Parts: sequence; C-alpha cells; structure tokens
Amino acid sequence: MFEGPWYLRGMDQFLQDMLVNKDYAHRLIDIVADFHLKAGLRLVRMGCDILLAGDDVGTQDRMLISPELFREFIKPRYAKLFGEYKSASPDLKIAAHICGYIEPIIDDLVEVGVDVLNPVQPLAMDPARLKKRFGKSLSFWGAVDDQKVLPFGSPADVEAEVRLRIAQLAPGGGYILCPSHNLQPTTPMENVRAFYRAAERYRDYPLKA
Repeated sequence: MFEGPWYLRGMDQFLQDMLVNKDYAHRLIDIVADFHLKAGLRLVRMGCDILLAGDDVGTQDRMLISPELFREFIKPRYAKLFGEYKSASPDLKIAAHICGYIEPIIDDLVEVGVDVLNPVQPLAMDPARLKKRFGKSLSFWGAVDDQKVLPFGSPADVEAEVRLRIAQLAPGGGYILCPSHNLQPTTPMENVRAFYRAAERYRDYPLKA
C-alpha cells in the first residue's frame, strides 16, 4: 500500500502527495489495494495458507513516514485487505515484511490482523524488547543479523548470534529462525555453514540469553 504507489509515482512525488495532494494519494492507494485484494483472494482460493505483504516504511533508526501518515493512508487498507483474506479463509496467516525501525506501528499491525513480523533487524529494533511487548500477538521471522555478523563476523560470532536470537525469541514458540534479510554476496560460506550448524545445535530451547 506504500511501495506500490511510490513505484508508480516516484518516492519524492508520492511523499509530497501524502502531505499536499491527499485526495490523489488516497485514490492511487485504493487502485493499488484493489489489485492486491483480487490477487490475494485468488491465492487464497488456490489454497495458500499464508500471504506475505511487503511495505518498507522504516529506516535504520526511524520511520520513513510518520505513524500518523501510516494510520491515515496504509492501516485502513491493510485492515480491509487482511479482513477480506481471513474472511475467505479463517485459518489464513498474514506475514508482514517491513524493514527497519517500525516499533511505533507494531500495535497497528496486530490490530489489522498481522500474524508474523519479518525481517526483525536487530540493529534497528531490539528483538528481546519486541518479544516482551508483542510475543503473545506475533510470531517473529528473522532477527539473525546480516548487516554485520553474518557478512563480516567469524563463524564463532555467527554461532553466538544464532544462540542469542533463539534464546530471546523462541521461548513459548512463535519464532522462525532466519537471517534478518537476504544473505548478501559478501557473506562467507563458512558463516553460512556456521549458521546451519548453530541452528541444529541450539534448536532445543529454552536457552539463556
């Protein structure tokens, strides 16, 4: 609901639209939302049991747009789409891929029906804090740092990182162990192997962080 319009309009222009050309911005988002509604319902009818919505509204240390703009433009469309999807398939799960720091709107995501949060970047948000605040409402998918540890750390660093994230996020269930985003080409193969070895070694929890 955010990325689609700015792909069409250009980010600079669409950000301006959200402030000074609101009627146009609302209409454009509605057009994009209608496409995703039809596409999502078709996927549900085909038997999908989880749908992933992607909308990056966070940067490394703050939101790209204000929580107020998110609630004005994005949240109502999410509520409509996710409600329609779950009405068509009550057991359906909704995953939201939103990079960066988005803690101010996580409650909003829960309200509109998001079940799984991805990618949980630990250099942008504290995974332990998220688990404490939202662990009863959300599953977490990601959190193993791929900005510093996976590409530039040692295999021992990777093992420690995997152990830490399992200890923080796995207790009580609801954690999908995974790098916090796609592995980058700078990631050494020995670190990829270390990730898998650590995942196997520490898969049984609880662990102490």
